[in-house]
Amino acid sequence: MNAVLLPINEYLNKLETADNNVKNEIENELVNIGKDAVPSLVDSLQIVKGKTRGIVAMVLIRIGESSIDYLKKAAKANSDFEWIANYLITEINGVAA
Repeated sequence: MNAVLLPINEYLNKLETADNNVKNEIENELVNIGKDAVPSLVDSLQIVKGKTRGIVAMVLIRIGESSIDYLKKAAKANSDFEWIANYLITEINGVAA
């Protein structure tokens, strides 16, 4: 098992019941993990719903260019995820511009 996967899952589980302050802390902690968190976050983004999904998407945007390759791979493997991946890539490129 990927060493980063367990903490990422723990963070995502905490998001479901967290208040806004804790959600902000978790988002910042995930961003600080950076590119090592990207595979787990992209995989999770295809499963999670609601506010958690929005936070995961924002984390990937904030991590930036390190997210793009994995988003492209996930979109290629899952056509239902393609529009989400393309949207996030567009957002990442817009932030980087």
